Formats: sequence, structure tokens, C-alpha cells
Amino acid sequence: MATIETNDGSVFSCSSDDTVMRAALRAGLGFPYECNVGACGNCRFELIEGTVTHRRTDPPAWTERDRRRNRWLGCQSRPDGDCRIKVRLDARYVSVHKPKRRELRLTGAIPITHDISEFRFETGDAAPFLPGQYALLYLPEVSGGRPYSFCNVDGKTGIWSFQIKRVPGGEATSRLFDALRVGDSLAADGPFGMAYLREDPPRDLLLVAGGSGLSPMISIARAAAHSDKLRDRGIHFVYGGRTPEDICGEEILSALPGYGERIRYLGAISEPEQGWDGPTGLVHQVVDDTYGGDLKSFEIYFAGPAAMGEAMQKMLVDAGMPLDQVHFDQFF
Repeated sequence: MATIETNDGSVFSCSSDDTVMRAALRAGLGFPYECNVGACGNCRFELIEGTVTHRRTDPPAWTERDRRRNRWLGCQSRPDGDCRIKVRLDARYVSVHKPKRRELRLTGAIPITHDISEFRFETGDAAPFLPGQYALLYLPEVSGGRPYSFCNVDGKTGIWSFQIKRVPGGEATSRLFDALRVGDSLAADGPFGMAYLREDPPRDLLLVAGGSGLSPMISIARAAAHSDKLRDRGIHFVYGGRTPEDICGEEILSALPGYGERIRYLGAISEPEQGWDGPTGLVHQVVDDTYGGDLKSFEIYFAGPAAMGEAMQKMLVDAGMPLDQVHFDQFF
């Protein structure tokens, strides 16, 4: 067990099979992060003393400049021994529910579309999380953890559920869809993520999803629909897909109290098709066309493919959207 000391005098322990960032979060410290897989660079720190080893030898966010400056990624760095690091801890990143490593057991997989299924696992204990957060799943014969967002609420019942989209040729989703059977177990770590539901802002919610971004937006919608603090808030849900067979989510939302009144659903496809009477266009364009003049009146959450996330960010910045009203986790 290594001892890690930060530039502000904080001290925490990190086992050899953990990472500096996750160990800090488990210790209750606000270590900045976002993607958890070495792609965003938000968890970058400077190594002052000691040595560390990256889990991934070539994480996308680790640049040659970082190497020259002895900067490492907290989500990938395993300590070789005691270390001293320089990092800007931030109270915003302190976990409400400290992440914990545990074993999950698959109890069922329910198809939602032709390529999205909801996988349900037992955690073996109370495992709370915030709506919109995610966990890392470690699949047999797959290198490294994969981040998947929760679609259910709370976790105190000992259930973690994830709506996951099959990626053609994807190593992890191929194992999930084709090899994992009811009763099988896998390792997991979580919860993580900063794009969780905020109940205090006095605004309606606009939830935007594409692909498996459905999962965290469904979690947020489910929680918001039952929240006493949000009982007077509208919930606007927009889902984008390529074709009509990709569109989903409305059936799930229709089971929530207030559907058709304060909960509204809009599905949009990017490839025009005969017989489709809904909006067409990329989902960020549909959001802009539908809500463009009123975006600042919403608390906005979004999740989906990287290209969608980048387009949503640009559209919201161009619209002058206050950044503290926009919530998303970057995955690449």
C-alpha cells in the first residue's frame, strides 16, 4: 500500500492495483476527473517524487508535452511506491457516494432496440449512486474497464442496471451481448461521474440522448419524475437516432407519473425516411430548432456518441448557454 501526498498536504493510501485518482476519490478527496479511461486529460497531475506506471501505455490524453513535464493521468497511474504529487483538488469532485470495487452478478438482459439492451446486475450489497452517474465494468478477457451509465435509480436495493448499445466489432459489447449469461459475474467499480441530477436549480429539465446515452438520461428522468423538489418542473426528453428502428425511450418514459403532461418526449432521425412524421436532422440541430430561443430557461443534460457531444457543446456555446446549466461527462 503506497502513501500519496499532495501539494496541499492531503495524504491518502493507494493499493498497487488501484489508480491514484480513484484512490483519492475513495478517500473523500476532490480529485478532478471525467472520462476515467485516459481520454479526456482532466485528471492530469504532476509527479514530484516517486514513480508511477500507467495502466494504458498510450492513453489518448497523455501527450509528449506531459511526458517532458512529468505529468501523468490520475485515472491510469498506479503507484510503484510512496509518491508526492501536485494536483489542484476541487471540492466539486468529492463523491457523494464513494466509489467501491465490487462483484456484480447478471440477473437479466432485456432488449430495447435491435442493438440496445438493458443489463441488470445484483451488487450483493446496498450500492447507492446519483442519477446520471456511471460505473466501470471489467469484462472477462477484455483489457481495462469500460464506463457504462446507470439507467435505474438509487442502487440502495442492490441493483445496478445499464442500457448498453452493441458496438459492431466492439470487444466489450461483444462479450456482454454474446458471451455473458444470467448468473455470470464480473468486477465493477463505481459510482463515478459529474453529470448527475441537480435538484436545486429552478428550471425545467432538457434531457438529450443518442445511442447508449439513453441510459443516464433515463436514470435522470426516472429520478426527476419522483422527486418532491422537482414536482413542478417540466421534463423534456429528446432522443436522436439514425433511422426509426433506432428510436427508443418513449415507452419507458410513458410509465412515469406525469407523462404527457410535464414529461414530454421527442424522437428525431438523422436520415429522412418515407413514413416518418417526426423531426429529421442531427439531434443537436433538432434541439436548436425546437428549443433554440428558450435554451437558457433549462437545466440541460446530454449523453451520447462523441460527435453528438461535441456538436451539442458547440451549439450551446454559440447560443450563449451558461456553463453551470449544462451537464455531461466526456467519453471518447
